[in-house]
Order: sequence, then structure tokens, then C-alpha cells
Amino acid sequence: MVIIGENIHVIAGVVNQAIKVRDSKPIQDLAKSQVQAEADYLDLNLGPLTKNPEETIRWVINTVQQVTDLPLSLDTMNPVAMEAGLPLCNKRPLINSASGKKDSKERMLPLAKKYNCDVVVSVINDRGMPPDVEMKTESIMDTVAHANKLGIPSEDMWVDPIVLPVSTAGEGQRFAQASLEFIKIIAEVLPGIKSTVGLSNISNGAPNELRPLLNRTYLVMLQRYGLYSAIADPLDKEIMSLIQGKMPDVVSLIYKVMDGEVIDLSSLSQKEIDYVKTARVLTGEVLYSDAWLD
Repeated sequence: MVIIGENIHVIAGVVNQAIKVRDSKPIQDLAKSQVQAEADYLDLNLGPLTKNPEETIRWVINTVQQVTDLPLSLDTMNPVAMEAGLPLCNKRPLINSASGKKDSKERMLPLAKKYNCDVVVSVINDRGMPPDVEMKTESIMDTVAHANKLGIPSEDMWVDPIVLPVSTAGEGQRFAQASLEFIKIIAEVLPGIKSTVGLSNISNGAPNELRPLLNRTYLVMLQRYGLYSAIADPLDKEIMSLIQGKMPDVVSLIYKVMDGEVIDLSSLSQKEIDYVKTARVLTGEVLYSDAWLD
């Protein structure tokens, strides 16, 4: 699985401040640590970039590329900033992201053709966020068809079902299942297409100490269904161990929950029990609450 390191994110205080005062060290430290953790791409999440967009994205890209040659995922909603940044990338970059919205189709998607780079395409459209797998699939098929007409091959697109928090009252577990089902079928529906998710979205709203467990478990579930890549935290050593096949017993337990098998918790370690309980929440077998491990 391709891991896109998520840690250079403007929402983080240290990153935001570093960008404001043009202090390269915190940005470069985060880049180097993710390289050492074996990330495949580095995501530069700069948000809407409403102030000095072109100069800012150029500074961040140059700062990161001084310490690594990993390919970059340029993550901004601002097409002006995106176009300013793409020519500076030393390796073929990833546009993160476009969508089925009219403005994105007209301003962001064409950049993938112009600069011959890969692009993340989300299921969001002008009607909003499709709630179920059928509507997600219909939306992405329309956007991919539009991109194909622009001359962007399916092989250059990474589709994103948009993972939402499992903690969302009443709907979170259904949304989690819809994204799983989308990943399960998308390669067959759109041959040649890749897939990606913003993994940490699944645990937004959960207690901080429990978020990594949700992220790890959900990634194993997605990987089983053929997920190509994830924007995730490579500094989470357990995430990397799971996807690299170094924790087969835990993976097997998660798969058993997905298959509806009865599992005797009395024979398991505490870590294994925690993974089983978390998988039961993510499959909807157990109703989500912040105390799901109790």
C-alpha cells in the first residue's frame, strides 16, 4: 500500500507558525521523520491558502525538497496556488484534490492534464457528499468520465470516497461501511483507477488516546478490499507494521470480525481484544460510543 505522509498539515500549530515566519526547520524535521518511517509520498496540506498563495506554496515545496526527493502530494483547494506549485516538483506530483464540483472540474482537474500528473478525485459534487455506495459510485463515474474527456487517463486518477467520522451520531457507522463497500467495488467499476482515503477522518471526534486504534483497524479493513493508498501517519509504527504484514494474527482477527465469525475473547491478549472490539464498531456490529473498549 502507498502511504502518503499526513504530518505536514497547516492545521497543526507548529506547521502553521513555521509557515507564517518562514522557519524551515520544523517543516524539514517533519519531512525527514516521515521519510525515515518509509512514507511513499509527503502530503503538503496547506488548506485554502487565501494569503500569498503562490509564494507560500513555493516556499513550502522548496523547503521540503531541500531534504527529500520523495514525490509530493500538493493538498490545497486553491487552484492558483496549485498551479504555482506543480512546476516546482522534482518528481511527478499528486494533485490533492479535485472533485465533481463544477468549479473543480473547470479549474483543478485540467491542471492534471496540463502538468501531466496524478490527481485525487473525490466523490463530492455540486449536490454535496453522496451518502451511500450507489450515489458515491454514480458521482465518481461522472467525474472520471469528464476527466477522461479532458485527456486524463483513468490510471492517473486516485478516487476518494471521503471517509467521515465513525463517531457521527446515527450515521457514522453507516458512512464507514459505505466507504468500505465503495473501495471493494471501485476497481471493477472503473478499471485502471487507483483509490485513496484520508484515514484519520474515521477517528475525528473520538477520544485522542483511542484514535490510533480506529485508524489502524479501519486501514486493515480497507486494505483487505484493495485500497491502493492512504493519507496517514507513517510515524504510527503499528500502522506501518500492520500494512507491511508484520502483525498477521491481528489482521486475521479483524478479518474474522468482518466475516461475522464468533471470536472467543478469553483466549486473546488485551491488544487483540481491543482490535476485535474496534472492528466490531467499524462493521456496525456494536453501536459506537466513546467507551467501546470497556
